[in-house]
Amino acid sequence: MDINLPDVHAEVTAAFARYEDALVNNRVEVLDELFWDSPHTVRYGVGENLHGIAAIREFRNSRPAQGLQRTLMNTVITTYGRDTATAMTEFQREGSARSGRQSQTWCRIGGRWVVVAAHVSLLT
Repeated sequence: MDINLPDVHAEVTAAFARYEDALVNNRVEVLDELFWDSPHTVRYGVGENLHGIAAIREFRNSRPAQGLQRTLMNTVITTYGRDTATAMTEFQREGSARSGRQSQTWCRIGGRWVVVAAHVSLLT
């Protein structure tokens, strides 16, 4: 298996950057586009366990749009072959002393990169 093929790594890095921009700017339509449109998609958050794209969409559409700015640290994107990748990062929200972690599994499905599983947690 080829790890971190330069062209694939660049594609996933761009998709991850697009996700981060959409997240901190509350571009719900872009976030929705970047998650796999499937009942098999999973997102575990700080206070929610979301199974399926419908639950993820409901969460995105109902969460507050304020306080989303954050700084990323120690981001590691690794690609496995041409169609699978992971993106791991630490973050700190502006004005908060707490830091968090985010992990995502990305797959190329239908010719585009989408998140098929994600997890967000805060360190205590």
